Amino acid sequence: MTSNRLLSLDAFRGFTIAAMLLVNYPGDWGHLYSQLAHAKWNGWTFTDWIFPFFLFISGVSLTLSLSLNRQAQAGVAPSALLRKLSQRAAIVFLIGLALNLYPNFDWSTVRIPGVLQRIALCALLAGPIVLWFNWRQQCGWIVSLLALYSVLMLMIPVTDVEGVIGLGVLEPGRDVGAFVDRWLLDGHLWSASRTWDPEGLVSTLPALGNLLLGVLAGRWIEQPLAKAEKTVWLFIAGLACLWLGEVLDVTFMPINKSLWTVSYSIFMNGWALIMFGVFYWLLDANPSLTLQRRSARLLHPCVVYGMNSLFIFALSGVIAKTLLLIKITQADGSLLSLKTVLYASIQALPLDPVNASLLYATLFNIFMFCIAWLMWRQRWFVKV
Repeated sequence: MTSNRLLSLDAFRGFTIAAMLLVNYPGDWGHLYSQLAHAKWNGWTFTDWIFPFFLFISGVSLTLSLSLNRQAQAGVAPSALLRKLSQRAAIVFLIGLALNLYPNFDWSTVRIPGVLQRIALCALLAGPIVLWFNWRQQCGWIVSLLALYSVLMLMIPVTDVEGVIGLGVLEPGRDVGAFVDRWLLDGHLWSASRTWDPEGLVSTLPALGNLLLGVLAGRWIEQPLAKAEKTVWLFIAGLACLWLGEVLDVTFMPINKSLWTVSYSIFMNGWALIMFGVFYWLLDANPSLTLQRRSARLLHPCVVYGMNSLFIFALSGVIAKTLLLIKITQADGSLLSLKTVLYASIQALPLDPVNASLLYATLFNIFMFCIAWLMWRQRWFVKV
């Protein structure tokens, strides 16, 4: 691990990866604790933290990486940095698309949007804003993105799949974002809905706002101020975002992850600031070196995950699909997927179904951590 890395950011990234694995790979989707599933529509759960955290972390990383590049590569033109950012965004997008293609590789029906695709698109759009605009102008970009999204969602009449015209309708498949997705990506949307996509194009606008808010947090961390003062203001800014998000939830737009509403964007950024503040205080800003060292030991698994986050994200998706792809012949001649066979041994334990499902997710998480730990021990860090 290089000395110029921000340990708290690696740990926060690793925490988010671990949380993603816990909620993405249960034993049984029909038996989940409510906090380990997305809110059905309006509202939020623990699971709804995860994607905004990834975007916030990407924003902080973007700021710090550009700063390191400026220090280590004095004289490099912004256009060269932008080209490097664009190449990385393209690779991340293609990895996400490849995960959607696997294992059928059917281009006619492949889902084009996705988590990595959105992260890549947001990073690509954020690059010029980070390179050529100061922090005040970046604040202006965030406000403008949220305002543009609000105008599109509330003031543009569109038809739903049944041909009914609606204005400002924030219901599944009836909003402007769903209309645009069907128009541009018909046949390549989320298979669970087919008429709209939670990572659609219009909702990428406020998602970009989340990444840019992470950029601002990164700029704040770089300021020549006492680390304790930085931590306090991270908490204050986080609480302010939580309050504003709740106010907007009641008065303007409901908190909704699938639509990535303005209230959701701001509210979740509040949680991201607070959680990042906790990690930053424990690992980088705490005046007690003893507590810092103890925190580093306690949170070391998060750091291990965070050092190879993209690789673990992609590999977990491939392994989960492969467990369903491999078929095991049973005594009666029937074929069961390897996952079903593995999960059956957990279901045989004297556990409630939700706990059996959670245990499977936990064991899957531990398996992925073992891979991450072996890579960390060998100093194999996969970067793009």
